[in-house]
Amino acid sequence: MKKKQSARQPLYIVLVSVHGLIRGRELELGRDADTGGQTKYVVELARALGEREDVERVELLTRAVIDTHVSSDYGKPEEALGGKASIVRIEAGPEGYIPKEQLWDHLDSFADNTAEYLRGQSRLPDLIHSHYADAGYVGSRLANLLEIPLIHTGHSLGRVKRRRLLARGLTGQDIESKYSMARRIEAEEETLAVARMVIASTANEVEEQYGMYDHYQPRQMEVIPPGTDLKRFFPAQGGERRGKVYRELKRFLRDPEKPMVLALSRPDERKNITTLVEAFGQSDELRKMANLVVVAGNRDDIREMDAGSRGVLSEILLLMDAYDLYGSIAIPKHHTADQVSEFYRLTALSKGVFVNPALTEPFGLTLIEAAASGLPIVATEDGGPRDIISHCRNGYLIDPLDGAEMAKSLLKALSNQAQWRKMSESGLKGVARHYSWEAHADKYIAAIRPLVEQRDSLPERPRLSRRRMLYHDRAIFTDLDQNLLGDPESLAEFVRVVRDNRKCATFGIATGRSMESALRVMRRYGIPQPDILITGAGTEIHYAPQLTEDKGWERHIEYLWQPIRVKRLMEGLPGIELQPRKEQAKFKISYYIDLEKSPCLEEIQSMLHQAELSVNTYLAFGQFLDIIPIRASKGMALRWYADQWGIPLEHILAAGGSGADEDLMRGNTLAVVVANRHGEELSHLADVERIYFARESYARGILEAIEHYDFYGACTLPPEEGA
Repeated sequence: MKKKQSARQPLYIVLVSVHGLIRGRELELGRDADTGGQTKYVVELARALGEREDVERVELLTRAVIDTHVSSDYGKPEEALGGKASIVRIEAGPEGYIPKEQLWDHLDSFADNTAEYLRGQSRLPDLIHSHYADAGYVGSRLANLLEIPLIHTGHSLGRVKRRRLLARGLTGQDIESKYSMARRIEAEEETLAVARMVIASTANEVEEQYGMYDHYQPRQMEVIPPGTDLKRFFPAQGGERRGKVYRELKRFLRDPEKPMVLALSRPDERKNITTLVEAFGQSDELRKMANLVVVAGNRDDIREMDAGSRGVLSEILLLMDAYDLYGSIAIPKHHTADQVSEFYRLTALSKGVFVNPALTEPFGLTLIEAAASGLPIVATEDGGPRDIISHCRNGYLIDPLDGAEMAKSLLKALSNQAQWRKMSESGLKGVARHYSWEAHADKYIAAIRPLVEQRDSLPERPRLSRRRMLYHDRAIFTDLDQNLLGDPESLAEFVRVVRDNRKCATFGIATGRSMESALRVMRRYGIPQPDILITGAGTEIHYAPQLTEDKGWERHIEYLWQPIRVKRLMEGLPGIELQPRKEQAKFKISYYIDLEKSPCLEEIQSMLHQAELSVNTYLAFGQFLDIIPIRASKGMALRWYADQWGIPLEHILAAGGSGADEDLMRGNTLAVVVANRHGEELSHLADVERIYFARESYARGILEAIEHYDFYGACTLPPEEGA
């Protein structure tokens, strides 16, 4: 064993990033799923650390790839990155390039070859920093073998990715066979158990993602946001209006020199661009003052795009027409990665503002890029933007579902030029101080120094227990309005209990509200984002943390759905009025119904069935009528989730709130009707087996049912060893 380094000598740091194609120049970002942001992150981190005087040497270890289908760069044993940083390529497994999911059987070889390489150096590194689950597996073995502190960055986590894959319609079996998810999550658990520190980008990432793991320990988490390239993102130079981007925007805009409101994102429903366009269209003052520029990916023909992107872009075009925004809005069809920074600078040159109206934003890299370009920002109050605006003091947080507030904040940012300059300057200073790679390296070294200097005297880590199951085997679902909103005190207690047991059970909300309406109510009442959100009377399923829509469920329920025929048949019926457009959804047609004037529900159902329309009808609170596909309902959505995730219905506690929840509670689920609903539409369920009628009301009634069924007790974690 080589002699350890004494305190305050320059550091020798080893970064481990096993998969992807990694080189120091012309990174092939987006070449495939393995060559994305992580490869850029580790290269830029290595370079930033390699420029420091208190660092002796930085080596980025990755897998050597010798393959005629890729550049020969990836087979070179070493590559200088500048300063004191370099890439070292380690042999492991076959020579050719293979995806990360096929690397698991070769990681032990990578670890052994890396250990041999490190033992051959003049001294052992002071620290190993692993990136992603596969490198975590390697790093935990090297740390244990060589007695070197390990720190880890997950980049993405298996438990979160599994949710996204299930949402795409893959089965649990498909996910295991294709992605080796069980091995990945076990590797992540082992890494968290070994690592002395875990570096995350935001506090939200720590709480909502790492908090799902058994070996999560808050004290080991360190939030250090990634840096941004200040050589690429910088303030306007004055010549931007002579460039290609400006010429392209002039095709759309009647007065291109007005201040711009810039939005830049994928055409994804969760990015909430349509709410921004609607807010712009409804504000005469904002339209008079500014232009709206929406950069929403690249497209050739909207008709040939995937359904989600096609829907978002089509809705934008419909809103443009509805509000007659021609000449005031630009939606360019194409842009290159190099042109993104030019969009920011052009907007800053116009004294405009950057807006990120996403429903959820874990980090917000575009906000940092905009700030580095001298742009004030307006952003969703969720996740990363809170940290960014807190550090940079260069903009305003908004409720992304409140279009009027969004327009008001944009006007506020645009109308006061003295304040605009102050926010622009503050953003530039804030980015340099908190979000440059130099700032990242400063925080990084400050965080790891104690681990290096105290490595011989670090206290023993507590031995943490593990659950018997790898994935959750139970869940609790509740209606929103009728169960959670009537008693703030019991709601706070319910939220605490759910959070305390989040490693044990999934938390879900099933509501007749739209997703946007449900999110608005949850924000207002401080209800945390659930793991599963069933909305639109069971027609939509979304998964946390990024509200990923379950596309498999969408494909499942579109069977025999004929909304145009339904509307034609219902048109003109007495006592029935179509609700506003915002209450309608792709798979839900909503009406107001006056039962004193309208046909009864049985007559409406009979009429629809006689017309050979396969639908479900739901009456809520005697005044709201929803018509949805025959395969959709809250109960069917819950059962779809249970089947996809492999959770027995007997392990699901369902708290219903109206007649629309009846099939949520009937059958093999555990169920509860809280006291404030006994005399309402659910009273006839009193004699049904496995449905508990609580004595308490609202959330306190659900807590009573949790105790009645010993719901969490059945999966209580064993005590920590030695406790």
